[in-house]
Amino acid sequence: MPKVLIVIGSKSDMEYAEKCRIQLEAFKIEGDIKVSSAHRHPEQTAKLTGEAEKNGYEVIVAMAGLAAALPGTAAAHSNLPVIGVPIPAALGGLDSLLAIAQMPPGIPVGSVAIGSPGAKNAAVLAARILALKHPDVKQAVEDHRKSL
Repeated sequence: MPKVLIVIGSKSDMEYAEKCRIQLEAFKIEGDIKVSSAHRHPEQTAKLTGEAEKNGYEVIVAMAGLAAALPGTAAAHSNLPVIGVPIPAALGGLDSLLAIAQMPPGIPVGSVAIGSPGAKNAAVLAARILALKHPDVKQAVEDHRKSL
């Protein structure tokens, strides 16, 4: 079963991580949620994301609010695709969206909508990436799209 690492900076972001995980399950993808702050635990976050591929993950979904450094930190330490989900905080999450979308050249982070819609779409985007390699996921993605 393909695996996606879902990283949140705080337990308070768990509701968004769970929405992503549930959507991943619909595509027959394992979503593992880990709490690791880019600011409070930078070494732990670097190790977690830097070893993600070795640990069997194929995509990283990183959710962040306020300064929103977590997706960029993940992208800086991993060659895996990273999808950033802005979490509503100050300025309704617009600050987070801008921080995630403005990564420097060479360290890309894909970005989705703010909050719950973004959490669900991060799972769909991860599934589309994984569908390139996993036929079961490809079929689940096609079925999902047709159901819409």
